[in-house]
Amino acid sequence: MENKSFLEKYVKIIVILAVVAGSSSGIFGAAITAPSMMIGFGRLTLGLPFFAVPVLLNRREELKQISRKDLFGAFLAGAFLFLHFFTWFNAVKMTNIASAVVLAALHPLVVLVITIFVLKRHVGRRPIMGIILALLGGCIVAGLDKTQLSTGNFRGDVLAFLAGVFMGLYFVLGNEVRKNVSGPVYVFLCFFACWVCFTIGMIATGTPIAGYPAKDYLLIVGLTLVCQIGAHAVFNLCFGYVDSLYVSAWESGESVFAIILSLIFLHQLPTSWELLGAVIVVIGLLYYNYYTGLAEKNGE
Repeated sequence: MENKSFLEKYVKIIVILAVVAGSSSGIFGAAITAPSMMIGFGRLTLGLPFFAVPVLLNRREELKQISRKDLFGAFLAGAFLFLHFFTWFNAVKMTNIASAVVLAALHPLVVLVITIFVLKRHVGRRPIMGIILALLGGCIVAGLDKTQLSTGNFRGDVLAFLAGVFMGLYFVLGNEVRKNVSGPVYVFLCFFACWVCFTIGMIATGTPIAGYPAKDYLLIVGLTLVCQIGAHAVFNLCFGYVDSLYVSAWESGESVFAIILSLIFLHQLPTSWELLGAVIVVIGLLYYNYYTGLAEKNGE
């Protein structure tokens, strides 16, 4: 019997723990006063060495053997990650955390469409129903939040939705590239591409690196450790053992943890509609996971 690595053996549990870590992203983003470009640049600058040093020291031969197609895919995934971060950190500064997280969590729709119509893979009707139910929960939040146009919330909601679209594209590309590229190497290439995009963005917008409160820098360190390494790096490593649709579907569950965290740390009271939307998201997510698990047991 083949010995499984720790990651492979407990990958589904690890994905859920990464979701919990990632759910704090909106809290960090809303608390940091620095502009979104600086937040993204800071977290990538701090996080990249954790993956660059081991790869450049021990996996240089593997880097040389990567095909142009996989290299392009990794860099494109990094570009989508940049777009996700940029729209997300702007969103959480314009709308409340609960709305932003639920809307950004609609990315399974993107992954589902690409999985079925582009990658031509079979997805059962019941798992699809679970994802649609989760999307319905997000739409409840979006539709009712639209009445708050005068407060600027709708603009933040649109950016949050775009953040979800970009995350879906990032997940799908990562899943495909990881079939041919090892986890550490892919994470390094993806994060490097994302860092390059943020560096260009910093220069193009003239965003300063210095001059922010000390609290901002401490929060960016925390954001890097908890979300960049504890969530995004872990998602990318898990792609070698679970499908992007599984990761994306569970990542939708961030809404529940984010609502709890925003209540505790930011004292943002979710409305009854936001709570209802979050509950529907979770029910759809559990429904999806149950029938996906049955399909795996039956070898479908």
